[in-house]
Amino acid sequence: MRKITIIGAGQSGLQLGVGLLQNGYEVTIVTNKTAEEVEQGRITSSQCMFDMALQHERDLGLNYWDNDCPWIEGIGFSIKDTPINWAHKLDKPAQSVDQRVKMPVWMKTFEEQGGDLQIKEVTLADLDHMAKACDLLLVASGKGEIGKMFARDAIRSTFDKPMRALGLTYVKGLKPREDYSTVGFNVIPGVGEYFSFPAFTTTGPCDILVFEGVPGGEMDCWGSVDSPEQHLEVSKEIIRKFVPSEVDRIADIELTDDLGTLAGRFPPTIRHPIGRLPSGGLAYGIADTVCLNDPITGQGSNNASKCVALHLDSILAHGTQPFDEKWMNKTFAKYWSYAQWVVAWTNALLLPPTEQMLAVLAQCGEDEALAQRMVNGFDDPRDYYPWFIEPNQVDVEKLWAAA
Repeated sequence: MRKITIIGAGQSGLQLGVGLLQNGYEVTIVTNKTAEEVEQGRITSSQCMFDMALQHERDLGLNYWDNDCPWIEGIGFSIKDTPINWAHKLDKPAQSVDQRVKMPVWMKTFEEQGGDLQIKEVTLADLDHMAKACDLLLVASGKGEIGKMFARDAIRSTFDKPMRALGLTYVKGLKPREDYSTVGFNVIPGVGEYFSFPAFTTTGPCDILVFEGVPGGEMDCWGSVDSPEQHLEVSKEIIRKFVPSEVDRIADIELTDDLGTLAGRFPPTIRHPIGRLPSGGLAYGIADTVCLNDPITGQGSNNASKCVALHLDSILAHGTQPFDEKWMNKTFAKYWSYAQWVVAWTNALLLPPTEQMLAVLAQCGEDEALAQRMVNGFDDPRDYYPWFIEPNQVDVEKLWAAA
């Protein structure tokens, strides 16, 4: 029986671990938090997942919240001081389950299906030992000393600094839209973006408010916030000032819990997928470890789920052959053939919109078929090229050559 060790118990680590168990592999997952610590901790993300990514969870029987989590039925776009203001339904609904809810259940599932879950802080010396004891060492956590093993890819990484100051606020009491639930995107040119959508958290159904402020701008305002109550008030102030059409909806909101807030910033970064250990062994990075996007397009958990599905297939197809450097490079190239389009689209939205993008978004308000295609691109962003994102905007030929 082949032995696989995975560092990290998030979306990618646990989804892949369960998938491998179901195919007869011996799997160990190492993480630094117990299920109880995750459940009782701070929120970590906004995790709006679309149908393709959700289907990969269904395929493994991991979709435990379909009867409890409110469905996200559509996507809306509004750009301040322009006529652009429309919404359209998705072909298939999306879903957002707080990782404090999802991961503890998945950790239990992993153990029930025969996986070895170890709770410990991992050092490079530990990785050296683990690499020798298994057939493949995967890293699904890019923090700290371990993350530094995976060098930044200067060709694929467009930015070298944070492009947004991020704020997340989990709330209850948000007034629902009258027609259907959406991810409601509100763009304030030169200032940032605000969007909200229904979700499911530790206290039940909720809504997630996401703030993306241009660094140094008026929405870059989280540095002096030092309490949950202040975080909520700043969230309200941003909406009152920049999205007055949403003021009525926030009249009765309150935090889901004192740990339902998050603020920070990071540079979108692509890393080389192979980490070299002191003894000469190899570790292979997956998902956010090597492909970290800004959350402006909501693709983080979607990318992780799709990354896992591809890597599960690649591992199974490899049989008893060694997981050497050639396999790692070939498998990452397969993943990058999809992920590059997500990265380029996300990076494009972090810059001022082109005239073509504005024209398409405006036309969506009058053309139902175009609006339908636009919203469903969140499920498969490859469809945005070239009619929405101009190829020369993202230098697609360079990206293909790099792959």
